[in-house]
Amino acid sequence: MKIILIGCGRTGAGLARVLDTAGHAVTVIDTDESAFRRLGPAFTGARIVGVGFDQDVLRRAGIDAADGVAAVTGDDEVNALVARIAGRIFRVPKVVARLHDPRKAQIYRRLGVQVVAPVDWGIHRTADLLTFSDVGALLSLGTGQVDLVEVELPHLLAGRPIEEVTAPGEVLPVAISRAGRTFIPIAGTTMQDGDIVHLAVVAASRGRLESMLGTR
Repeated sequence: MKIILIGCGRTGAGLARVLDTAGHAVTVIDTDESAFRRLGPAFTGARIVGVGFDQDVLRRAGIDAADGVAAVTGDDEVNALVARIAGRIFRVPKVVARLHDPRKAQIYRRLGVQVVAPVDWGIHRTADLLTFSDVGALLSLGTGQVDLVEVELPHLLAGRPIEEVTAPGEVLPVAISRAGRTFIPIAGTTMQDGDIVHLAVVAASRGRLESMLGTR
């Protein structure tokens, strides 16, 4: 994939190295040439000094043929602007903006910008660690109202149908990992001892899920 990253701070440089190592064609844009030192000597991608929301700079970076753009500067407004330009003007298939302000993140999500909000995630992840239960959170979706969680199936539920851990609008099983294979359950799927069940759960319904699992 051809990927353009705007911002070469710690996050941008780390992301660039990971993507470069994975074999993707990476171009990094930053206003400060010295920031490229963070990429290290092993980085094989391109470096461009310039303003990330300048369309001429983006064209020099090859945005017309880009598969993805990530805006990860330290400025929320710049990141949101870059994301909208990449998505709406250049029609880049995958666009992500990092926004620190949870209120801004919510606004830009409504405008169709795919947002990574580390503050939001950190708040909900920290709360989850402080109130640890047998239900492990993998990811908070949106602004934290829905969590993707996983749980090792309690022995008492082995042999029971997947509907035993389903509550319409609150708890939805999305996948089961069993014997090294992961699949999507259908109505009537029987759970087995040792299953890892992945579920989408409304945050306010976590207690209900724990009751279904017998862990509360």
